[in-house]
Amino acid sequence: MLIESTAYASRWRDVAPSAKALFALAGVVAAWVARSPYALAALTAVLVLTALVGARVPLRAYAATVLPPLGFLLISCAAMLFGPDAQGDWRWSGAMLPVVVHTALRSLAMLAALSGLVLSTPMPGLLALMRRLRMPELLLDMMVLCYRMLFVLRQAWDEGVTAQSARLGYRGWRQAWRSTGLLAGQMAVQVWQRAAALQMAADARVCQGALRFLPVVYPQARRQCMVAALAGALLVALAVGDRL
Repeated sequence: MLIESTAYASRWRDVAPSAKALFALAGVVAAWVARSPYALAALTAVLVLTALVGARVPLRAYAATVLPPLGFLLISCAAMLFGPDAQGDWRWSGAMLPVVVHTALRSLAMLAALSGLVLSTPMPGLLALMRRLRMPELLLDMMVLCYRMLFVLRQAWDEGVTAQSARLGYRGWRQAWRSTGLLAGQMAVQVWQRAAALQMAADARVCQGALRFLPVVYPQARRQCMVAALAGALLVALAVGDRL
């Protein structure tokens, strides 16, 4: 929900998704090609500033979005630096430090490239782009249904919390835990019921044809793609120059 609301509030919301995807792809390619830590750090900084300054993504929303993958990356790096030796004892492996630093910086650059894309492009735009790229229609239909269910379940959850709060369901921590458990159990039932209703609707149309939506027109898509291609080419050129 945070990612979607941030994408709708982004200044680049009306920019063609193909242009933003092209720039993100160039960032991923540049991160893969670059070799030195300085180039990877500079590439990461450029991609982060592009999202924060260019797309005007709020810093708090950006940090909240990248925090979970950063935690996963931190755990992975720690597992590479601390590991069992031949005797089964856990020791510090200093020889792996250059590899860990390079892997972490490359992952950060790719994360920055993809984060800039998803935080500035609403989900319908991404779905339309994937449909143009000939992604399987079944996969796109599943993504649409999951996307819709997120909003339905969030509304149901908020209404349940409001009703429980009106009955003093969160008066103390013990009562709050009990109310949360009851609400979670009720939500599980609602998920099952709504999934069954969606399945009946799919069976009613014999699951033929894809879900269609009114396409969004981007009058300046060609010019925006050219600008994105030029900016992406500069990133790739920076990475190639570093590798050479």
